[in-house]
Amino acid sequence: MEKDKKTTVISVLALIGLVTTIKLAMIYYNANFNPYALASFCSVNDFIDCDGIAKTTESQFFGIPLAYWGLLLYSFIFLMLFVDKLKNIKFLKFLEVFKNPFSYIAALGVISFAISMILLCLSLFEIKKLCILCAFTYILNLLIGIAAAQGIGFKQAFKQSFFDFTDALKIKPYAIAFGAVVLIAASFLTYTSVSYVFAPQVKRQKEFKEFTQAKTNKYAVSGNLLGAENPKVVLHAYTDYRCPMCFAYNIMIHKLAKEFKDVKVVHHNMPLDTECNRYLRNEFHKGSCTMAKYAVAAEHQGKFWDMNNLLFEKQPNNEKEILELAKSLNLDLEKLQDDANSLDTMHKIQADIDEAYSNHINGTPSTIINGKPHVGMKPYSEFKKWLRDEGATEK
Repeated sequence: MEKDKKTTVISVLALIGLVTTIKLAMIYYNANFNPYALASFCSVNDFIDCDGIAKTTESQFFGIPLAYWGLLLYSFIFLMLFVDKLKNIKFLKFLEVFKNPFSYIAALGVISFAISMILLCLSLFEIKKLCILCAFTYILNLLIGIAAAQGIGFKQAFKQSFFDFTDALKIKPYAIAFGAVVLIAASFLTYTSVSYVFAPQVKRQKEFKEFTQAKTNKYAVSGNLLGAENPKVVLHAYTDYRCPMCFAYNIMIHKLAKEFKDVKVVHHNMPLDTECNRYLRNEFHKGSCTMAKYAVAAEHQGKFWDMNNLLFEKQPNNEKEILELAKSLNLDLEKLQDDANSLDTMHKIQADIDEAYSNHINGTPSTIINGKPHVGMKPYSEFKKWLRDEGATEK
């Protein structure tokens, strides 16, 4: 393939790749920074889901979104395509160090395709989703590598790239410049890896890990009081004992109550169980109503939080299993069972559910602080900031 034709082919492929990665960068931004963004065109179902992949921790490397790395790759390819003309410009004379641009493009094409195959495996077998735009760029990378290797061969391309690199480092000014670039890049990547300024989803997952991976609640308290007796701020927590994230949320609110001196946590039951919840059309968490009844019943004997933590950790399947677990709390089991099945208990649970829906809460876990509701979990640092903004003081 002659040089001009090769340049044209690679330019077209790189331009398509650049436009595609710009779109991927926009999808990434909307998925992680814009809570009001609509689903992108390539989020078709649970499997073909660009937005879903953009929200995972695998969508970044060293804290930099993979789409941004793609922009860097295609920008460098364009630079190489026109380096012979650019190096004639006085302040760009240093570009003369790039002697065999097609070799570098071929090598980068193969390397990026190899990395792409690893990413594709992660996507299919770990995330279990596919980003069709990402897969499209994988093919483009291979085609760019093949086009650039015409008349050279991949082996020669890698060999030439290595020798050009080592030759450039023998020139002192270039060696110093390369060292400075490496230092700046390393510093920047260290910053992005630590701050996750471009990857909030990673920061959130790291903060959640303490709570989602816990087996027990190490911040658990005994009795009916969680937090300060005379609080400045009251945190109203709405949970369902079958809700998977509520287990982690329960640990989180216990830690918050421990770290703030003027915060009190008030628990409200919101079982997504048609036995209690008249707002539901379909069953979600069967059995959570029975568990909520026993949590309320335990409060009459001064051990609400003891029962609450026990239910979250052990996940009993029925009333018999709950009573068996309750033995460890030294409760009056006959009174516990009577209270759990009383009309007063059912009315209390239904009142909690009515209050939740009146505050536009229809899922768990949910939180209300000073009349401001939030459905779902926040990262721990954001919860702390919310409490501080509402006037709470850390110990």
